[in-house]
Amino acid sequence: MLITQSAGKFLKRKNSINLGGELIDLSVPAVMGIINVTPDSFFDGGKMEDEKVLMAAVEKMIEDGASIIDIGGVSTRPGAQLISTKVELGRLLPAVETIRKKFPAIPLSIDTFRSWVAVRIIDEFGPVIVNDIAGGTLDSKMFETIGKLEVPYILSHLKGTPRDMQENPEYDDIIKEISTYFSEKVKRLTKLGVKDIIIDPGFGFGKNLDHNYELLNKLDSFKVFQLPVMAGLSRKSMIWRALETKPEFALNGTTVANTLALMGGTDILRVHDVKEAVEAVKIFCEIKATIK
Repeated sequence: MLITQSAGKFLKRKNSINLGGELIDLSVPAVMGIINVTPDSFFDGGKMEDEKVLMAAVEKMIEDGASIIDIGGVSTRPGAQLISTKVELGRLLPAVETIRKKFPAIPLSIDTFRSWVAVRIIDEFGPVIVNDIAGGTLDSKMFETIGKLEVPYILSHLKGTPRDMQENPEYDDIIKEISTYFSEKVKRLTKLGVKDIIIDPGFGFGKNLDHNYELLNKLDSFKVFQLPVMAGLSRKSMIWRALETKPEFALNGTTVANTLALMGGTDILRVHDVKEAVEAVKIFCEIKATIK
């Protein structure tokens, strides 16, 4: 059940993360704006290759209310081919440098599953959140590296790899399997000294349409971890396939899905369209304020 009076009372959940000594408040759900500096991402691939376009997009996201900007240099759409670390850094380094110079106050997240990429970005530009869609499964050194870097880590669930994850994924009990996955990995991360963990159930990453909607419907199951939860639903195939449309026409469906995710306890919405997500958060907060 998505709307529950236990949403704010279930457990004492962590409602902030520490990024380089600065606290990011999650007592009100935050919106993370997606910037993909890739030629082949499923929705916005190739749009951010021009620096002026990139800066205009980031500026609009900040003006629209984004609390965090997430920058990715590798497409992780279903069937995507992996690129080299060199190519990934060649895309990320100039983008992060430009954004840091023009918008130094906005917290940044780096969408990478490679520990060396995280090290290089943080060495050059300071603390960032590391958003790992693979939950450490594609780089055995990721968890240890995050412990040493002392930065927030987004622990996502992925079944398989981006190349094969949608080839008939199967679960006996999807909530139980993902919960076990999180339990084991949170324990490992904590032992390595990672203090700020955000969990992301990985919508679309090794899940079919039914899996994704069961996950959305039971999202409040992950409150038991007492950790912030992030949902990345923006314009994904679970939305546009259900509506029999295309990603470019899936904004309204995304807003509906984001609202349901908020009702299920999401603390961070990762989106392409910040203004609409911020409005969803505002409406959700009005509803939540009526719960006694």
